[in-house]
Amino acid sequence: MLVLPFLPTTAQAAEGPVFKDGEAQPVFDPKDVVKESLWVRAPVDSDRDGKDDEVYTEVVRPRATERGLKVPVVYMVSPYFSGGNDVANHNVDVELYVPDKRNGRLLKSSSDERITAALGPNPITSGRYEAYFIARGYAVVYAESLGTGKSTGCPTTGDVNETIGARVVVDWLNGRATARTATGEAIKATWSTGKTGMMGVSYNGTLPNAVASTGVRGLEAIVPIAAISSWYDYYRADGAVVAPGTFQGEDADVLAEYVYTRADREICKPIIAEIAKDQDRVTGDYSQFWDKRNYLNDVRKVRAAVLAVHGLNDWNVKMTHVEQWYSALKKVGVPHKIWLHQSGHTDADTLRSVEWRRTLNRWFTQYLWGHRNGVDKEPKATLQREDKTWVDEKDWPAPGTSDVKLRLSAGGSTKGGLGILPGRGVEKLTDDATKTAESLIDLATSPNRLSYTSEAAKKPLRLSGKSTANLRVAFDRPAANVTTLLVDRAADGRSHVITRGSTDPQNRERPDKTSPIKPGKFYDVEVPIVPDDYILQTGHRLEFVVISSDYDYTLRPKPGAGLSLDLTRTSVELPVVGGWRTVFQTF
Repeated sequence: MLVLPFLPTTAQAAEGPVFKDGEAQPVFDPKDVVKESLWVRAPVDSDRDGKDDEVYTEVVRPRATERGLKVPVVYMVSPYFSGGNDVANHNVDVELYVPDKRNGRLLKSSSDERITAALGPNPITSGRYEAYFIARGYAVVYAESLGTGKSTGCPTTGDVNETIGARVVVDWLNGRATARTATGEAIKATWSTGKTGMMGVSYNGTLPNAVASTGVRGLEAIVPIAAISSWYDYYRADGAVVAPGTFQGEDADVLAEYVYTRADREICKPIIAEIAKDQDRVTGDYSQFWDKRNYLNDVRKVRAAVLAVHGLNDWNVKMTHVEQWYSALKKVGVPHKIWLHQSGHTDADTLRSVEWRRTLNRWFTQYLWGHRNGVDKEPKATLQREDKTWVDEKDWPAPGTSDVKLRLSAGGSTKGGLGILPGRGVEKLTDDATKTAESLIDLATSPNRLSYTSEAAKKPLRLSGKSTANLRVAFDRPAANVTTLLVDRAADGRSHVITRGSTDPQNRERPDKTSPIKPGKFYDVEVPIVPDDYILQTGHRLEFVVISSDYDYTLRPKPGAGLSLDLTRTSVELPVVGGWRTVFQTF
């Protein structure tokens, strides 16, 4: 079985849903259920065996559906239900890519060995919700992704085949796909209204984004939690090969190998080998491989109402993913709400927030049961602040936010200035990938970083949304990492990295194009910084830090690469609530 144990819920037997205050009530007995196991046929042959793939699926539905009640479905699909394999990550202690002008080939790197195994996005089970939804009259459906568990096909880390494999269950629930039992008998979802909601965390939350981007009819709502919106932005950053937090060296091939748990251990090896080649850890360029795994391309097809949930401190699936997905949904007019909390890569349910389950209930009550409760007219954003209190706001980023450009003044090897007036001169740093960003920012002086700090804040300063560093920089080698950090410095000297961003300066023109660097020449390099919503408290200082390699996130070449920063033409743009006036009043 895919489903893990759950705490029972006491409820009276019922023959139909009951709604109160806009929420479905727990009137069904979650123990009185019908369970079915089946395989849904998918119109794709991802393992290339000449047969359509089949998606192993389990259904848990209220007993009342045997007596004619038709119910909507909460659907959870995952590559993790059957566990994972011990897989080695790529070595990241390598030299950076340099185009060889003589033959266009890569100059040799220091190593291509593999290192200690690590896992991809943490497997997070969804069984905690089963009793909750059954008691409110929903059926709960689970499915195993292609190439995992009892499903056939191959895992391909976010591509079209995987999306089709997840979507086909929605088609079956709406009578558009066929399924069989273990004995080969045809089975139909005659008990389903066809209205389906998808939810999940991490990879399990990414699949709802993927399926919604196909525009499949019957998918009425999704709740993607800590979910990816573009796989390129999970493993790359504007040409730089980067890691999801705590999983240095993981990539699309490693994750596919990890979740490849079907019984046939040979059939998918060629497909995973193709992933390893096509993902391109050499140049890091955006390509057709990554474009197929970018759900933003098809955001106009989304019909499902989206309740997007993310941790403001999630460094596995970074805030970049929810910001760009949510912003795109707003532009195309999809019903939307965002829920941001102070934890990291986790389910909002672990916060034990009564308000979370109430919001989830209201979302599915309106969009699956069709009971109009006005959830679409409520504030679009719910945020947990640093003191763990919750606030509702009209939308996110916060209304009244505008970009403010701050400049740097000399002294970055110790502490330069961060303010409204431009500085002068050129300052230098030397890369040392053996040192962490956190250790560098706490040094009083260092040749390996440049640090610029504001005055102490006279009142709180709130950042809400995307920041961008615009650097005028030269390099003494034809390849280098570029990383920028925003840091909160408390009055007692303690530091906290608010957010960070990295780029490959060879991709300064476009993420899909490597443009060689001439040592000694200055270039304009834009560094997108991971979005955030953060309040700098009174008495704290805001620091802007430039380093080259980021030990925990970027590739780690041997120390020694030099960077020169032209202060006159360098700035950082911050999304400040209240804009310029707030900055003047704060510093």
